[in-house]
Amino acid sequence: MTEKLHTVIDTNVLISGALLPDSLPGKAVREVVLHHLSLISEATYAEVESRLLLDKFDKYVSKQERLYFLQIFLLATKRIAVTTAIFDCRDPKDNKFLELAVDGQANSIVTGDADLLTLHPFRAVDILTPRAFLEQIGSV
Repeated sequence: MTEKLHTVIDTNVLISGALLPDSLPGKAVREVVLHHLSLISEATYAEVESRLLLDKFDKYVSKQERLYFLQIFLLATKRIAVTTAIFDCRDPKDNKFLELAVDGQANSIVTGDADLLTLHPFRAVDILTPRAFLEQIGSV
């Protein structure tokens, strides 16, 4: 049996996947959940949980459905205790994704964030848009 690739999904991609499951971010999230090992840390979980439950998303998907999405996502996710401090991203709020990728020995980070994408590759971790990620794994 082959070991699953370790993947970090940033908050905006996860939210897009929850709200628009047929979008490229939605397809990328589904591929990670089904075929990879998704990584999450306390910091990345706290951000996605707080942002996903914002009332502004009620017009797209009910809060109950978003909570269900989060629960299902967490079942397919490995929590990583982050101990590495990284300060390389021009947006300091995004360093948590780099730290998670390094400590979780991720193969890739899936993001639409230009502050992260500009670092591709970062310490042998691919930083890819949802489209580039899907192309890399042959699923687009």
